[in-house]
Amino acid sequence: MTAMRFFMLSALCLSLVAPAPSAALAQSADKASLDTSSSAFTTQAERLNKLFGELKREADPDAATGIANQIRREWQDSGSASINLLIQWADKAMTEDKNAAALDFLDEAIRLRPDYVEGWNRRATLHFKMGNYRKSMSDINQVLKIEPRHFGALAGMAAILSQSGRDELAMKAWERFLDIYPTERQAQKEMGDLAEKLTGQRT
Repeated sequence: MTAMRFFMLSALCLSLVAPAPSAALAQSADKASLDTSSSAFTTQAERLNKLFGELKREADPDAATGIANQIRREWQDSGSASINLLIQWADKAMTEDKNAAALDFLDEAIRLRPDYVEGWNRRATLHFKMGNYRKSMSDINQVLKIEPRHFGALAGMAAILSQSGRDELAMKAWERFLDIYPTERQAQKEMGDLAEKLTGQRT
């Protein structure tokens, strides 16, 4: 894999992790629930099921991006002000390349709330950024145990598999991604490129 291609994969994985909620939002889970749902879908699981149904049916890529962003907001809010704040601190540390501090914040968030999917996903992203692919894959697997539809984690999985030369498995990860989020353009391109590569290897 060329350096530029791996950079593009890295950028996709990192772009699928949106910023953490603000401190004000972290302290008001009830308000977040009201903001993300104007319908009868009152629990996070119900809202996510509704949004994933819309994401799969939406044919317009720009509209689908809006739905995907709503899904990310649902994932990000842990319902705990302290955990949301840890995630916010971790994100800030990551942007400043203070990886050790970011890792400490994420470890604490996971310790306090092991069922919070974004704690694992953020740490997977950090390990990916640091080149710790084995640890990143371990955290990705944990993300997918909690939320099998986590398209960001699937993008990270595909990138790591591609980097390690396991193209057929990477293509399966992109297939899973596109089954959940069919209109994501970069994922479509990555899957098309892998299909061409694998076809060329078989001829």
